[in-house]
Amino acid sequence: MLLSLAWIFLLGLALGGLMQKLGLPSLLGMLLTGILLAQLGAIDASLLDISSSLREIALVIILLRAGLNLSVQDLKRAGRPAVLLCFLPAVCEIGGILLLAPPLLGCTRLEAAILGSTLAAVSPAVIVPRMLRLMEEGWGKTRAIPQMIMAGASVDDVFVIVLFTAFTGLAQGGGFSPVQLARIPTSILLGVAVGIVCGLALNQLFRRIHLRDSAKVLIMLSAAFLLVSAEDAFTGPVGFSGLLAVMAMGASLQAKYGLVAGRLSSKFGKLWVAAEVLLFVLVGAAVDPAYLLKAGPAMLAVIVGALAVRMLGVALCVAGTRLTRKERLFCAIAYCPKATVQAAIGPLPLAMGLACGPMVLTGAVLAILLTAPLGALAIDHTYKRLLRRDEGFVA
Repeated sequence: MLLSLAWIFLLGLALGGLMQKLGLPSLLGMLLTGILLAQLGAIDASLLDISSSLREIALVIILLRAGLNLSVQDLKRAGRPAVLLCFLPAVCEIGGILLLAPPLLGCTRLEAAILGSTLAAVSPAVIVPRMLRLMEEGWGKTRAIPQMIMAGASVDDVFVIVLFTAFTGLAQGGGFSPVQLARIPTSILLGVAVGIVCGLALNQLFRRIHLRDSAKVLIMLSAAFLLVSAEDAFTGPVGFSGLLAVMAMGASLQAKYGLVAGRLSSKFGKLWVAAEVLLFVLVGAAVDPAYLLKAGPAMLAVIVGALAVRMLGVALCVAGTRLTRKERLFCAIAYCPKATVQAAIGPLPLAMGLACGPMVLTGAVLAILLTAPLGALAIDHTYKRLLRRDEGFVA
């Protein structure tokens, strides 16, 4: 395993740096590293067995950092669009796939719904670091554009994963129950509530007991792991989103103890350097090139068509706001990248023995390879043209 980790970090950093030199996002080099190492058999099987857990750890780190930088006041200023971004673009994309997939891929409506719920989630791992950078540099911060996108993307994932669970349960013969729909609002509300309580508790702990920032990071990570693990205990009509609770915990601490939250965010930023490499290399390692060759133009057409419908959904979310046309276009672009959720749930229908399993996995892989690098590239190269920089920031 140690040899595999050495190759992952060395080659991942090298190819990531090469991509940056070429003007491309570094994550593309990391994805290619994973594909290359997997094809060469250079990743130890024991590491692949725990890859889903390692990817989840990386996601926890970036969501903690997001929460520590998320201002509740900024979200209040964003208002209605922030709420709509949590579900409307995903609903539009799933609807687009329901229309496009059956005639183009020859699948049933239920299979198209499973494919749609797999592809509809955006990637916090791609979006959050970029939104944090925009906030640090003052781009779009006055109108809370990065904060709005960052928060909406996190809730969007919860919404889509609950729908995926409902659709796959239906495909396995479990039938559809209104109880499954009840899990969506309860997952969101309970996740936010528990996260806020944990953040308030951490605020009291850090104020009363002197601890080094490194110890505070370990405590926050441990609390986050407990929250994510607790999600498995909620199997009935009441759901719980561990990932949303993690983000709410960071935001609650930021609201009550901003000075410490800023220092801890810097610490988590350093952890993200290693976590990012591990996350995207392992996502790349999950890619099977044979599926890509079988996919053909039909799957690509479904993905592109559904993305266009998704962008229309984002446009509906920000319609009637003070945002300019350029700022609305940026919101639509920033809401396209996909990676982590697709890597996590894309293989599940195949593992469940569903007939649509190969199709769903193919779509998940293609969506990652198409939207993660292109979406990141689009964000990186358009934000200075489409957003306004706040006063007080200099180049």
